[in-house]
Amino acid sequence: MEKSTLEPHASVVGFAIFLAVYASQVWGGVFPFLPTDFQTSEVTLTFYLAQSLAFCTSYVASAFGSYYFPTAARRMLVKLSISLALVGSCLIIAVMYVPAFTLALIIGGGAFLGVGCAGIFMLWQRYFSAIPAPQCNARLISGTALGSLLYFALYLIPDSLTAFLIPVVLLPLCALCLSLSVREMDFEQSMFEDVPREHPQVYSRLLHDFWRSAGGLGALAFAAGLARGVAIIEPDVQMAVNTSSMAGVLVACALLAGAWRFFSLRFSLRTAFRVVYPVIFTGLLLFPFTQGTGLTLFASVAYTVFSIMVLVMMMQAAQIARDRGTNPVFAYAFFGACAYVPQAIGFVLGWITIDVDVMGIGKVAILSMLAAYALGMSLYFSAGSLLGTSKDGVPRRDDQIELVSPKEKRISTGSIMPASTATPSTTPGKTAKNAPNQTESTPAKPVKQRVRADGITITDRLSKQCLVLKQEYGLSARETEVCELIARGRSVAAIAEELFVSENTVRTHSKHIYTKLDIHSRQELGELISTVNPTL
Repeated sequence: MEKSTLEPHASVVGFAIFLAVYASQVWGGVFPFLPTDFQTSEVTLTFYLAQSLAFCTSYVASAFGSYYFPTAARRMLVKLSISLALVGSCLIIAVMYVPAFTLALIIGGGAFLGVGCAGIFMLWQRYFSAIPAPQCNARLISGTALGSLLYFALYLIPDSLTAFLIPVVLLPLCALCLSLSVREMDFEQSMFEDVPREHPQVYSRLLHDFWRSAGGLGALAFAAGLARGVAIIEPDVQMAVNTSSMAGVLVACALLAGAWRFFSLRFSLRTAFRVVYPVIFTGLLLFPFTQGTGLTLFASVAYTVFSIMVLVMMMQAAQIARDRGTNPVFAYAFFGACAYVPQAIGFVLGWITIDVDVMGIGKVAILSMLAAYALGMSLYFSAGSLLGTSKDGVPRRDDQIELVSPKEKRISTGSIMPASTATPSTTPGKTAKNAPNQTESTPAKPVKQRVRADGITITDRLSKQCLVLKQEYGLSARETEVCELIARGRSVAAIAEELFVSENTVRTHSKHIYTKLDIHSRQELGELISTVNPTL
């Protein structure tokens, strides 16, 4: 973890404020800082249905919109999204003063909050995707942890003030932090210039590679929504679920940040699903038999796990945008739709079937079995080796999230010799042109492939040499792949075809590689690689 990633930043504060607001007004359709007599079953369910419908529709619309109208990715509509959330918050407060219009105000407040919060999530996702991976991951983790702390801090303020504090103070502060963060974004990156319909195979490949991950996330979300819907009947239970799940998220972020200091972590949304699967599956088996404390405990654990998976989802979507050069909203909206729609369905089913029996079997038991079945099928489809093989025989690598520890040995597979000792005959790409977008392509010899745990494919000496450069100069896994293909003499078009990305994305990765290595051409890359002496 680089020192710079730990420094305070406006994005950390702004994202934390938004998460605290989201948890206090939207999360699960509850209002922990409003009077309990206001939180009737009719009001809570009406609000949740309106908010959830608007929230989920926004994600689905964003997935299609980012594909068919990609230029919208360059527009940062901060004022609009914040204004929608602010109006929704004010409508909820107005219910206490105009009770005659309770349902109308609740429906309007839920709809405005749903669209506004979805929009703010999209804005933060665009920002985190646009910055380098170390800063992105560190700020996401720090912001999530700080958001939990801010949520607990709200309990120190009288409830009568907290309800007004959100629209008057917190949302404007979030808008300010978001605006300041946007200023450092580079809109010239390939992800913002991308036109999906010019290369639909890139997006088709993305869906092909990640539908299993999305399915696992959806199954977890359904289980969490089911537990929340059953356990949310009593205000005291609502409070317990909120506080315990936020505490769980805080602990998880602290553990993840602590581990990052001492160990390099490489994972994806799919591997995270496999880690949490046993916890949720065991809870679902016990769910029908739990009452009181046991039910609350399971709901808390389920929502804690789901919240952690949402954090991983944002990190994964940002990594996909950087690695593949795709629209930064597309992957996030796709994952979000696959998560929040099942969550809403689970919540509603859990709510309306709590006291209903069918043939002597409680609906809770039936729904638990359905959720367990969904989890089981998701695990089945994601089974096999982590990296697997695609139908065309090409090794498939998840776009892994890399948290590289500063304590990791930088050169563990070899060393870099002085340039004067390099052997000319070992210089790859010697005859290549200097321009990074050359059209000549050298056919590759068939070699035996070995895939490392971090997603790097080792084929021969050149692969190991590129791996040394990765560790010495801090290249990402995808940049290492592109670096090796450039060294092998591949053209931009050939690299794009092999990695299922656009040519613009290849040029962007090439630019980043040359900057990190402090070189300017393919020939210089070949000369640098020739100085690397990997341990064979």
